[in-house]
Amino acid sequence: MKLVASISEGLEKEGAKELIELGAESVKASRRHISFEADMACLYRIHLRARLSFRFLREICTFPCHGTHELYRGVQRSLDWENWLQPKQSFRVNVTGFGEGLSHTHFTALQVKNAIIDLQRERWGLRSSIDLKNPDICFHLHLSNYQAVLSVDGTNSSLHKRGYRPAVGIAPIKETLAAGLMRMTEWDGTNNLVDPLCGSGTFLIEAVSMLLGIATGMDRKFLFKNWPDFDTSIWGKELKMAQNITPLNKKLPKIIGCEVDASIASCAIDNVRKAGLENYIEIINRPFQEFKLPPGLGLLICNPPYGKRIGDVNELPDLYTQLGQYCKKEASGWDLWLLNGNPKLSKYLGMKASRRFPVNNGSIDCRWLNYKIK
Repeated sequence: MKLVASISEGLEKEGAKELIELGAESVKASRRHISFEADMACLYRIHLRARLSFRFLREICTFPCHGTHELYRGVQRSLDWENWLQPKQSFRVNVTGFGEGLSHTHFTALQVKNAIIDLQRERWGLRSSIDLKNPDICFHLHLSNYQAVLSVDGTNSSLHKRGYRPAVGIAPIKETLAAGLMRMTEWDGTNNLVDPLCGSGTFLIEAVSMLLGIATGMDRKFLFKNWPDFDTSIWGKELKMAQNITPLNKKLPKIIGCEVDASIASCAIDNVRKAGLENYIEIINRPFQEFKLPPGLGLLICNPPYGKRIGDVNELPDLYTQLGQYCKKEASGWDLWLLNGNPKLSKYLGMKASRRFPVNNGSIDCRWLNYKIK
């Protein structure tokens, strides 16, 4: 089957690698999307284990679309609706892209909904109900170049919601982005890992979960269980494999998060506990300036405020200056990885980045910067 993964801009290359590792084929990365092919086992596996993508759409039909009439007719004719949607099942329609006479996604979604409901009434005298929050089936229509692609979504909500983080900071980084950025560092659990501005602890939780091979989707509700070709036997095998975590044959180094705000540090501790990682990750309520790094080498990772969603932009130069001074004084030989959404601030670190990767954090254009601390 053909699928498309949605992913944060800047993570496409890492996301493609992850999907290949999980068995995907014909993988092609483009801006914010990865197209690929998968069998049923791979489809279930990526929903259970993939950490970087936040949505997987399975293409079920394509048809030409030059306007509302062709859209209506195409939706009704291009799919075996008797198989895909029973009147007792609820559904939702999401739309991306634009077409001729279809310039508003809400209007387009309404046309798709009407086409489906009219066909059901005609055939059975019954219709499905619309459920925007908790549907049985979630359809996704994409319009581009006079072509319509109708897909189904494997989940009801974004896959970045892992379930371990009911407690978040003011502007938390999404779990999918944190996982992708950690993959880019190539941290393998050999050296120490410290987040001096850890917030809700997401970087550390994602890093350790990835290292331990903990599946992301064990407690998630999957809509593909409502698809007509759902295979309970294949699903059972993939679920069993995802549950079997191979124990690490080495002792992990120190993995520590520093957070100056007591209430946020308390939230981070709760999140670590909820993720089942309290034996691996330590959260300390202390300003990083007062924190002594563990012996040996390691990685410093952080997502300091940029002055856009949080932080007073006039006070932040001092924070970046102190962080740079701390690195040079306390972390010689370490690596610093820093997510920067304000290029005017990174200069206050007083260090030159050896590598920089453009990424998108929500609506903010950022750089994932790597510094070799001397």
